[in-house]
Amino acid sequence: MEEFRLEDLPGVGETIAKKLRNAGFRDLMALATTPPQVLAEACEIGEGIARRIINEARKQLRMEFLGADEILEKQKDIKRISTGSKALDTLLGGGIPTQAITEFFGEFGSGKTQVGFQLCVNVQLPENKGGLNGGAFFIDTEGTFRSSRIAEISRAMGLNPIDVLRNIKVARVFSTDHQILITEKIPEIIDNGFNGRLIVVDSLTGLFRAEFIGRGTLADRQQKLNQYVHMLQRYADRYNLAVYVTNQVMARPDILFGDPTAAVGGHVIAHACGYRIYLRKAKENKRVARLVDAPDLPPAEVVFQITSEGIKD
Repeated sequence: MEEFRLEDLPGVGETIAKKLRNAGFRDLMALATTPPQVLAEACEIGEGIARRIINEARKQLRMEFLGADEILEKQKDIKRISTGSKALDTLLGGGIPTQAITEFFGEFGSGKTQVGFQLCVNVQLPENKGGLNGGAFFIDTEGTFRSSRIAEISRAMGLNPIDVLRNIKVARVFSTDHQILITEKIPEIIDNGFNGRLIVVDSLTGLFRAEFIGRGTLADRQQKLNQYVHMLQRYADRYNLAVYVTNQVMARPDILFGDPTAAVGGHVIAHACGYRIYLRKAKENKRVARLVDAPDLPPAEVVFQITSEGIKD
């Protein structure tokens, strides 16, 4: 099949094609799944021009209504990454799924980051051992990434730590704009040959929470956060990869009885994340994971352990 060029799209000349490529839009799917205002801002072109480009890309891809049977076939492409715990995998319907965003929220020290470390190792395993034969992106917003911990888990699993570490792309980010910019580079890295099958964002809301202070900035924060999580979902669909995000929590003052803990981000995060797990500490090394929301699974709760060798039942 002849390779498609951006210049082949009606209305796209060399100048606009160069702007598209520089902004990270190198194929039809990237264009077809991007909102016009986002494309216009990223490429410094008019929104009307951006809309026409997107519509032409969608025509080329024949994006239209599909039969429910065709959707079923697409869903058969969903893969899952094992967490290392059979109980936790069962809670999630088999592990962390591709084509979706999975959120783990809980207090400091509840084990959210450790799950992310384990997934960065496990995604590199063959599919018959709970992996996807691929690499991982780790977006670190809180200074939580530890290569030594990845190496420790790798050795316990009989893997070469250096090989595992080389297959993880890590970015330490310091602002919400930086976080968005780094995430936008993921398609370019994948298109250049890196087999990325997992994105870890630790944490999703930390920088948004720090920068947007007070009720007066809440609407702006939620709008920006909404755009960000939808970007992650587009990558999950486009590359059939898994997205794992950790989230901070707050105590709701209006809850007089029961657990007042709630995830930060409100309905924006709740709607965007297909699978939501509330994680909390228990005795010794044990953690309690409660499935809060999933498209096809009932609420349930399991217990697992976090040890020096990684996550176990």
